[in-house]
Amino acid sequence: MSTFSIFLVLITIVCFLLVVVIMVQNPKGGGLSSSLGGSTQIGGVQKTTDFLDKSTWTLGGILILLILLSSLSFDGSLGTPDSKIIDKTEEVMPKAATPAPITPAPANEPAKK
Repeated sequence: MSTFSIFLVLITIVCFLLVVVIMVQNPKGGGLSSSLGGSTQIGGVQKTTDFLDKSTWTLGGILILLILLSSLSFDGSLGTPDSKIIDKTEEVMPKAATPAPITPAPANEPAKK
């Protein structure tokens, strides 16, 4: 398994976690914190929203870092050497022949009366 493939798996996991954390949040500030009850509980509502906010930013930063590292580890081939699209396109489409030079047609002589 190549380094690039490992980065792809890590990026997929981070994306899934990021979606879960964002879906738990409520845009109006309720989200998970509204189902936990009052502020008398340990941690309270404010701590939950702070944790979700920090985890969103952390996962976003990790995602950007993984994307940058994966682009550095990309060597240009994910399969066999002859699996490149450019090579296959050149095989399918033959090179165009150069057109023959265009010679002007002879001028018609004026019609005799």
